[in-house]
Amino acid sequence: MASGIVISTWLFHPFSFGNTNVLLFDYVAWVYVFLCGLTIIPVRKRYLSFNWQLSFQIVSDVVFICTMIFASGGIQSGLGVLLLVSLAGAGLISRGRLALFYAAVASIGLLLQETYALFYVHDYQARYTQVGLLSMGYFALAWLAHQLATRASASEQLARQRGTDLANMAQVNQLVIQDMQDGVLVVDSSGKIRQRNFIAEKLLDLKPELFAFEYLILADYVPSLAERLAVWRNDNDANFDLLKLPVSNVLVRTRFVSIKEDSRAGVVIFLEDMSRIQVQVQQLKLAALGRLTANIAHEIRNPLSAISHAAELLEEEKGSSPTQVRLLQIVRDNILRLDKIVQDILQLNRRDIAESEILDAVGFIRTFVNDFCRVEKIDTDIFLLDAAGQNVIAFDQGHLNRILWNLCRNAWRHCRKKKGSIQLKLTDGLNANCINLDVIDDGPGVSPAQLKKLFEPFFTTEASGTGLGLYIAREMCESNHASLNYIENTIGGHFRIVCQRNLNHAHTDKE
Repeated sequence: MASGIVISTWLFHPFSFGNTNVLLFDYVAWVYVFLCGLTIIPVRKRYLSFNWQLSFQIVSDVVFICTMIFASGGIQSGLGVLLLVSLAGAGLISRGRLALFYAAVASIGLLLQETYALFYVHDYQARYTQVGLLSMGYFALAWLAHQLATRASASEQLARQRGTDLANMAQVNQLVIQDMQDGVLVVDSSGKIRQRNFIAEKLLDLKPELFAFEYLILADYVPSLAERLAVWRNDNDANFDLLKLPVSNVLVRTRFVSIKEDSRAGVVIFLEDMSRIQVQVQQLKLAALGRLTANIAHEIRNPLSAISHAAELLEEEKGSSPTQVRLLQIVRDNILRLDKIVQDILQLNRRDIAESEILDAVGFIRTFVNDFCRVEKIDTDIFLLDAAGQNVIAFDQGHLNRILWNLCRNAWRHCRKKKGSIQLKLTDGLNANCINLDVIDDGPGVSPAQLKKLFEPFFTTEASGTGLGLYIAREMCESNHASLNYIENTIGGHFRIVCQRNLNHAHTDKE
């Protein structure tokens, strides 16, 4: 304000400014500008408290402006209005405190100026009426500033409380999201991952350091999930099957929830890990199977032994007709089949008794092939082993032998029985912790209609089969922290065991 007075006086030379004493007006105006510049120093250095600094500045404004009013011929110069600006600013800045005091100081300053001019200026006519009206304006403005400051303070306090509540709510939401057992992703309209929890990072293999500088694009890291999101945005009622995440090899159920009414805006994606539900189901299933196998052992095996013994006695009788011999052979075959079913069911209770061992997969497979070919009486040229590098895995040796035996027997049953018809292949998994063990045959493969029931218990396409081989094989894989799946869209039958690599042993070998 002081600079504005000096500049307007220098450029435009208003007639009412300094018309009584130009020299005094100019000196006071320049000293006013200089003092205003000096007050910046204590403001920045905070030498004095806020109220002392503000009071000093307001008193300075009153003294200098009243002096310039005197040099300009009194209150009729109109310079008294300038104090309204100072008082309004002081009332708002001080949140209403001392606003009326500043108005009183300004009013007293004007009265002293008029009284001094009345006694010491020749032929001066004091205008106390104008001074009174202007003083009333000062007090009215001070009261208004006090009310506005009070409202502003209350609004600020309310806003601060709301901000605290929002911050607490955001923190609670973050804690809830992080503590959820489902993976959570928040994706905006452009496909960027705005928020995620630890489970989502684990399922999708999203390293925290990837989010250090920028938001990740969902389509770049999980394209299959981004495709589902695009389909859901076009049709909110779309139903999806379970999604197998390629990185973690985990089956998840996907659920999309729009943040706003428009599904094209931000979306919350829930990834429900089905392995956790499968574990719970498996525990219930094992408890039921434990009781079932105990009953089977007592209620079936003893009668089977009696039937088998009776069949042997009948076979020893002389003079049996060919029809009787054939019927007795049918009885013997079915006894053996029932006994195998009982043995397979009893193996279910042993699926969780896994003693992990460090195995050289290549050496183990070569030994297995020789044993399998000798027992099944087939040529070893039927098998083709494809492996390279270090393939050290952690697996129960007995379980792996039983799994491979079941898979290779199925492959031998359906292959063309030529050289290299069955291929055993070891490859690196999708991450450094996994190794893929593939059992591939050149047969017709599994029809699409049978895929959904392939690993169900008692499902078989062979008249002599029990339907428990693949089911038990998958159960044993899970007990060894591995997985068994059928690979579609390949020539022939293709089963894949994804097992854990023993990194510590591999690192020791390299050293």
